[in-house]
Amino acid sequence: MIDARLKKLADNILSHSVALKKGERVMIRGPFAAKPLIMALVARVSEKGALPFVRILDEEITRCLLQGAADGRLEQECAWDLHIYESIDADVSIMSEENDAELSLVDESVMQRRSVARRPWVDFVVNNKKWVILNWPTRAQAQKARMPYEDFFDFVINASIVDYTRMKKAMEPLSELMSKTDKVRITGPGTELEFSIKGIPNEICAGENNLPDGEIYTAPVRDSVEGRLYCNTPCPYHGKVYNGVRLEFEKGRIIRSASDNDAESLKRIFDTDEGARYVGEFALGLNPMITRPFGNILFDEKIAGSFHFTPGNAYENTADNGNRSSIHWDMVCIQTAQYGGGEIWFDGVLVRKDGLFVPPELKALNP
Repeated sequence: MIDARLKKLADNILSHSVALKKGERVMIRGPFAAKPLIMALVARVSEKGALPFVRILDEEITRCLLQGAADGRLEQECAWDLHIYESIDADVSIMSEENDAELSLVDESVMQRRSVARRPWVDFVVNNKKWVILNWPTRAQAQKARMPYEDFFDFVINASIVDYTRMKKAMEPLSELMSKTDKVRITGPGTELEFSIKGIPNEICAGENNLPDGEIYTAPVRDSVEGRLYCNTPCPYHGKVYNGVRLEFEKGRIIRSASDNDAESLKRIFDTDEGARYVGEFALGLNPMITRPFGNILFDEKIAGSFHFTPGNAYENTADNGNRSSIHWDMVCIQTAQYGGGEIWFDGVLVRKDGLFVPPELKALNP
């Protein structure tokens, strides 16, 4: 018997996130561990008179394919995916991390090739299709979150079925304020940033593309970022976790980078292409149920009282500052008092202090 919450989650995904219509085709991608949710989705898709397609993914098989990747195979695989998705209307991608280091020993050059090869397909889906990414809770994730599996499972599912319509309404005043803002200043331990968001649209994220959700994102004017950033949360990327990431910007470009554990590897990622050293996204985390890092970006970028800065590609169809790159790496900084505090200023006005919004019209967003 399917958990009633999974039926509700499946309905959230299909009715709210991708707004699936009768006769449309939806691709459901996920691991075998997420079978209960996949089954709930297939049943609900059929009830809607739409057409479900399923692709089962496996981390270990992915690693084997990458370690034996001959020249041209990655490119052919991504071209094949692109061809398939031309006839797909919606994509539901279920992530389920059994081992976050599964890809850690794959050669860096292969991972860079993969990022470059996948970019046309990713851009096509993001800019032309209805899509959502969500996380299926695993024991490995529960261990990393330092929670019993049952509690972690409940947390993930409950955070994914919250009232996102209500959340969206609370975000609207902040979206309006960001639309009128030119200069942004962010301060905190190890962080002193200034940049402009003038003329760059912003996007409310309330369950449409991510579950759990809760953020508003825009992008800095590409060459406007000045100063330094310290990320006080782990920054996972392609199976490796970088701790204590520190970046220095000049005229929008990362001119220096460092981390506590692998500064050279970090530098090579930023050398992937020209756009990798510029920022494609700036966002504020707003989900009151997520208050600490889990080592999973789908959760961490939504942490209440956080912001994230994203070296790499901007979202072409929404908050586009023109930056193009094969990477898109969300780096999170928490500014609550527990994590050292910090301030965010819009055009000289204090908007958030120590993770809490100051203007009366924004206080509904405080946990």
